Amino acid sequence: MTWQFTLSGLLIGLLVGMTGMGGGSLLTPILVIFFGFQPTTAVGTDVLHGAIFKSFGAVRHRRLGTVHARLTLWMFAGSGPMSLLGVVVATWLDRHSSGAKDIEAYAIGAALVIGGVGLVAKTFIKRGIQPDDAPFLLARRDKVIALALGATCGFIVGLTSVGSGTLFGLVMVLVFPLTLPKIVGTDIFHAAALLWVAGFGHLVAGNVDLRTMAWLLTGSIPGVLISSQFTRVVPDRVLRLGLASVLVLSGIKLVDFAGADYVIASGAVIAAIGFAIWAFVARLGRRRPRPEPAPTSD
Repeated sequence: MTWQFTLSGLLIGLLVGMTGMGGGSLLTPILVIFFGFQPTTAVGTDVLHGAIFKSFGAVRHRRLGTVHARLTLWMFAGSGPMSLLGVVVATWLDRHSSGAKDIEAYAIGAALVIGGVGLVAKTFIKRGIQPDDAPFLLARRDKVIALALGATCGFIVGLTSVGSGTLFGLVMVLVFPLTLPKIVGTDIFHAAALLWVAGFGHLVAGNVDLRTMAWLLTGSIPGVLISSQFTRVVPDRVLRLGLASVLVLSGIKLVDFAGADYVIASGAVIAAIGFAIWAFVARLGRRRPRPEPAPTSD
């Protein structure tokens, strides 16, 4: 089973290239639901894969000058150590708890649902985005928020692999006065640094399937390079909402409460209907003739 991993990596790469975020959150549920991985191994493989994968984007954004270095440092001061604590908790549950598989699956499922809701919120909320690139100097309050944000979300990333591309970006939109390019660049650069720490922790703990990760990278790296080169046919907002729907439904599948199958089926039908309506409206808009410009007198 090798080409299936490459295909999965290609899907992740294409999604990240088209949306700029979020695709990595799909890898853990894909490995658990479709390939039968233990949740802890799926998380560890996902995290280290994300560290290598996102480093390409991190270097690119750093060269473009779209990374707020001080904000990244303060977030990483909290996220780095706490991500290792998340790795320790995940590994301990896997080795010392008889219900570790269920506990980890519930944690991943809950994080996916929260991440999907956060992705919807981030798609529509633009409260903190600034129109200009004026320097943003961190005050004491900003440093405390960045440290707390890093610590909270870093633990979630280390435990579940979810959140590095959604939760940080959402809070930055709400709290810090940055332009959209700097929010994206800072988010990706910090995520890469955080995932390297958490990924190394999972590697040392034996939670990484290196062979699977290598095959995933053969698809994900070309995927992100290919999709980022083309003009997007589907609007960014539609892609993100579709991805959020997949995250929420995957989370529900992993939690697997009574009636979960009905919720998943209903959600899938609603999402399909919504996408069909959008496609129909978009097609009507393309067919509608544009008004002729009024003649001007000489």
